[in-house]
This record gives sequence, structure tokens and C-alpha cells, in this order.
Amino acid sequence: EHPCPWSDVPSDIAARLSAQGEVLDLSQHLELLLALAERRPQRPGPAEVHLPDATLELADRIHVGVGWLQDCVELLRERRQIIFYGPPGTGKTYIAQQLAWHVTDKANVKLVQFHPAYSYEDFFEGFRPQGEAGGHIGFTLKAGPLRSLVDKAAENPEAAYVLIIDEINRGNLPKIFGELYFLLEYRDQAIDLMYSSDSAEPFSLPKNIFVIGTMNTADRSIALVDAALRRRFAFLPLHPSEEPTSGILRRWLAANGYDTTLADLHDELNARISDTDFKIGPSYFMRKRIATDPTGKALELMWRTDILPLLEEHHFGDRNTDVPGRYGLPALWKALAAKSAAAVDDEELPVLHTGDDDADTADPH
Repeated sequence: EHPCPWSDVPSDIAARLSAQGEVLDLSQHLELLLALAERRPQRPGPAEVHLPDATLELADRIHVGVGWLQDCVELLRERRQIIFYGPPGTGKTYIAQQLAWHVTDKANVKLVQFHPAYSYEDFFEGFRPQGEAGGHIGFTLKAGPLRSLVDKAAENPEAAYVLIIDEINRGNLPKIFGELYFLLEYRDQAIDLMYSSDSAEPFSLPKNIFVIGTMNTADRSIALVDAALRRRFAFLPLHPSEEPTSGILRRWLAANGYDTTLADLHDELNARISDTDFKIGPSYFMRKRIATDPTGKALELMWRTDILPLLEEHHFGDRNTDVPGRYGLPALWKALAAKSAAAVDDEELPVLHTGDDDADTADPH
């Protein structure tokens, strides 16, 4: 009696109605469906989740530019999935957590770490053994971290929920994501899941779910990712020689009242490393014991156990590079001292004047 154009049906309801299922539980949309059927004015549904803009306070706390952080927020609003990538020690996971906690409550943020043994059943849902009375063992379908977060997001569509995937490229991504690859790109559609029964409703990924991944680029065995992942995520580099990472250590030292000589040492080290993916991140130096005594034992120990092993691995098989001689602390301190002395000499050089006075004293012959 009151036909409703398909274009008037909200996208989340349309996605569920479009799927091939015999029975759909639409009780949560009952009021809206009745309004559509009777052609009466609808109460506005849940508005698009609004992520707050980046703030100067957040930028100061993580020592990056507020403009760069705002770009991250804009990409989350537009793409819903981003990846921070770069070598170790560039603060990828820390920035991901701080950004997630800024856009939503901490209770709405979940972190998982991928690894070679991680699977779809671990990530989304899978059957797990469950003990029963009488000693019999059965299997039950257990939700993984993504499914648990999705269920919460569906119940509270006005709030943002963020999943952080640390080391995203260490897992077998097609195996882990499965049909979710499709939903990451098409949030307004629904599909049947791997473990769905014939009578189960199709599944859709709520628009208030956001994903932030981190990716290590120093390990060549995991550096490449497939085109499907690149199409679904926006990639943000965090390289020590580029902003915002290049200024993090110096800003952190200045904010805490420490000597910024440590930042000069860091810059000198990275200037000697030609491969961008093997430059050293600032987080290795952002430790109070090192910052308060940049020439002390703590720095020497960190250098011997963290920095040099990384660079020895980078130059493995290269007999032409003397790693300690090129990257060792004595060589770097010596180079910094020479640069400092050269700068002082430049400042003390006398200024030569040429003009009328010289003409008066010049030899006429």
C-alpha cells in the first residue's frame, strides 16, 4: 500500500536484505522499518561516526607535527584503514596506540599481533574444543578479536572502534583475512562467512570499525605485501630520515630539558647508512638513562647490543665494510668533534675587506 523505493533504505539494512538468506533478524531496525513501510517521517538513524581532529596536545605528547597527525585522522575518516610502515624503532606501534586512544575510548581499542602461525580462526572465528559433562569433548564456534570487536561496534553504532594490527605483514594475510578482504573495501555489502551455517545471516563489517596496522620494512623476507592489501589500506611512511620521525628525538630531548647532542649523534649515524629501511629509529635513544648521560655506560651498552648487531646483519657477507669502524661510537664522536671544531673555526675566521683603503696602499707599479 505504501511502496518504499530501494534508494530510501539505509545502506546497513540494504546490505543485509541483499544477501541470500532465508531468515534475517532485523529486530534492531524494527522502528526504522516500520517508518519506511508506513511512509511516515523517519527518526534520523545513527550519524556517521565523527573522529575528532588532531590536537596540539596530542602532537606535543608524541613529538610529531599536528599537521601530519591531522592527515592520519583524515585518512581514517576517508579510508577507515591505514598502515604505518618503516624500520624498527620509529614508534609505529606507539603512534598507532596514541592515535587510536585519541579518536575513541581505550575500551574500544583492541591490539593483536600477526605472526606466521596466526590464522583466520585466531583472528575472526573458528571452532575450538570444549569439555563437556561425562568427559566428552565437543567443539564450539569461538569469536576471535575482530569478531568480538565487530559485535560491540554493531551494538553501539555511534562510537568508533579501532583494531590495531601490529606487524601486519608477518602473517599470511590472504589466509588470515579470508573473505574479510572483500568487506574491508565494501563496507555496505554483506557476505556469507566460512563457518556460517545455511541458516545463518550474512555478515557485514560495520562502518564504525577502523583498522590501524604497523609494518616492519627492515626484514626483507616480509617487506613485500600483495596488491589487495595496498588497495585497501592507506600507507604512511615512518622513516628516520623523513618527517615526522626525523625530528622526534630532538623534540623529545628539548621537551625534557636534555642535551640535544644525542640527536646529533643519531643524525650522524643515519647519515652513514645508505639504505632507508635500515636507518636507525629514534626510540632506541629515548631512554632516560641514555639521555641524561649521553657519553655514559648506558649508551655504550645499547650501542653494542642493539645498534651494531642490526648493522652487522645489514652488512652480512659484505667484506668491504668495517661495521665497528664505520658505525662504532668512537668513530661517530670523533666525526662530531671534527664538525664542531670546523664550525668554530668558520666563526673565528677574519673578515677580509677590499675597497678604497686597499687602493690607497697598493703598489703603483
